[in-house]
Amino acid sequence: MTTPSERAARGKAARKRVPRASHGRWIPSSQRPDPLGVLERESLDRLPDLVPLRYARMAVSPFAFLRGAAGVMAADLGAQRHTGLTVQLCGDAHLLNFGVYASPERTLLFDVNDFDETLPGPFEWDVKRLAASVMVAALQNGSTKPKAHRAALVAVEAYRKAMHELAGLGELAVWYERIAADDLVSLVRRDDRARLAHRLDRARRRTSLQALAKLTDTDKAGNRHIVDDPPLLERVTDVDRVTLGKIFSDYRSSLAEERRVLLDRYHYVDAARKVVGVGSVGTRCFILLLEGRDGGDPLILQIKEAGRSVLEQYLPPSAYPHQGRRVVCGQRLTQAASDIFLGWMTGPEQRHFYWRQMRDMKGSAEVETMSPALLREYARLCGRALARAHARSGDRIAIAAYLGSSDVFDRAVADFALTYAGQNADDYAALGAAIAAGMVTAAPGA
Repeated sequence: MTTPSERAARGKAARKRVPRASHGRWIPSSQRPDPLGVLERESLDRLPDLVPLRYARMAVSPFAFLRGAAGVMAADLGAQRHTGLTVQLCGDAHLLNFGVYASPERTLLFDVNDFDETLPGPFEWDVKRLAASVMVAALQNGSTKPKAHRAALVAVEAYRKAMHELAGLGELAVWYERIAADDLVSLVRRDDRARLAHRLDRARRRTSLQALAKLTDTDKAGNRHIVDDPPLLERVTDVDRVTLGKIFSDYRSSLAEERRVLLDRYHYVDAARKVVGVGSVGTRCFILLLEGRDGGDPLILQIKEAGRSVLEQYLPPSAYPHQGRRVVCGQRLTQAASDIFLGWMTGPEQRHFYWRQMRDMKGSAEVETMSPALLREYARLCGRALARAHARSGDRIAIAAYLGSSDVFDRAVADFALTYAGQNADDYAALGAAIAAGMVTAAPGA
């Protein structure tokens, strides 16, 4: 068994391969792929009628572009040398992929909450994606470059300090570590506490019952159905019951036995295709309305297509050939607690999907409206949450030793984020120019 001192030595040895200060450099590779070409290739297997909506959403702002361009940044990170200190990456650790959700014990937690791109890889890729998103958001919100740099620095500093704390804990203590949402109120400035408390209350109200009132209606016979709102929500009226039964059975088998018993107490009512997110627009996504004890006991499950991670081209392939299972296992490994209905299955045309509850007290921040001070505090929370997530799957002692006690790594990554924000702005402008020239079609008024 490797001792803590040997693990720390491994982390320090990684500095020789990739000095901490070297993370501050961002020089586009001469072989850098055209960012619009990356997006176009990602669109080839998406629903053609929704691809223009994806481009329209990405064209809203530089931050929206960054959110949708995980594949572009993956190519940029993949061209750089990395530490070899592997964790289960979120794969898309921008600010809006953190948020609150309910644990099975109904405690509201703050954590990473999107794992479509999860894959084992070098820890710094997630840290750089987070820092870049902080920088882009801060600049977009009107911060000066020094203030935006400070916000990104705070996120990385929080990651480093949390990793050092976790490196000193035992294995079970790290596994049980979690960030309770109610504890966040005391961590933010007094002026922002009321706003945070209000958002937490809103998250607690985001349940299947709330979704039932918002997304469904009843016909004259009293039958419940999902309300069409094309193209964002469209009922699936030609459901093949045999196919649905097979799909449901496959999904059911991916759950723990006691959760299968719970699921069996619900029956199918209706289904619809749903558009989600920015980067995910065009992937196949559905919601399934189920009913339990009676009409006032709904369960709404989201069924989302899982393709190959955008990171896979630059890292060893996933241990899981089934992409839905890759997402589910990555999420279960990384999150402090996960949705009890999280599972996977293979759908028509051998496409891979994963399932989860559509709403279970989930909530995310309104990053675009944050003041510079509040954005710094939020960036700090995200850095801490990311360290906790990485410590569960990676060698936290080696990573802490690599990071060290100084701010060399923090400043380097913040410098990278500032330069990369400029690259993102150029790529965003290129998308706008392509739309204006008619080379790329964006949905009008999306």
